[in-house]
This record gives sequence, structure tokens and C-alpha cells, in this order.
Amino acid sequence: MNLSDIRPPEGQKHRKKRIGRGMGSGRGKTSTRGHKGARSISGYSIMRGFEGGQMPLHRRLPKRGFTNIFKKEFAIVNLKTLEKLPGDTFNVDRLVELNIIKKIGDGLKILGTGEITRAITVEAHIFSKSAAEKIAKAGGTVKVIGAAA
Repeated sequence: MNLSDIRPPEGQKHRKKRIGRGMGSGRGKTSTRGHKGARSISGYSIMRGFEGGQMPLHRRLPKRGFTNIFKKEFAIVNLKTLEKLPGDTFNVDRLVELNIIKKIGDGLKILGTGEITRAITVEAHIFSKSAAEKIAKAGGTVKVIGAAA
């Protein structure tokens, strides 16, 4: 067996359909486009989502609700995450350094899921009511930074 003996499987290769090469080819004149009709003319392009006159999918499906373009996206951290981390002072830079948050977005928000058993200092843009209470109860301090609302 040589590299020169290798051939593609039978039926894999096809000759290119040569369109518009004269009447003798059988594909001349209209070049397989037929007579008249939208697709027969040069420069034809179809509208995105067009389904031949049938009601397009994006119009058949029901629409519900709306998208609030003013929605704020916060980086969220729970108290149970802060409990596991080393150190007693946490701010945005420290949490990014520890790979707890990737994107800050509109600010850092601390939520009250989980328990905290040690006194910690947390600086964030927003605190949930339960998170602020739990931190204060454990003897820690809460500092609100920035003017995120």
C-alpha cells in the first residue's frame, strides 16, 4: 500500500455543476433558475425570517412580558461565601482578587443567605436587610459605598 494508491470512497466525489455554459450543456439560457419569479433575477435576496408567505415563526409565538432596559445587574455575594473566606475585611477589590466575583456590573450586593459567626467588615454598594442585620449581630460593620440604588 502506497500513499499514491489512496482514493476517496466510491460516490464521495462529484463533478461540479457548470451552470450558464451554453445550450449544449443542458444548463444554459435560464441557468437552472426557471422563468420569471423572484429567484430568477440577479440581486435577489430574501427577507430574514421569510417563510414563503406563511406566518413567520417569530410572529406565531406568543409574546409575554417586557425587558426593562434600566435593570441594574449587581455582582451578588452571600454571607455563607464570606464566612468561608480568610480575612476579616472584604471589599470589591478583595473579592475580585479572591475570584469570588468576575464582573462588578452596577455594583456589589451582599445577600443574607447563610450564617456569619465572626466579626467582619464589609464594604459594598447594597446590602439586603437580613445581611446587614446578621453582620451587625455577629459584631461586624457594614459600609455602603458609592451611590448605586
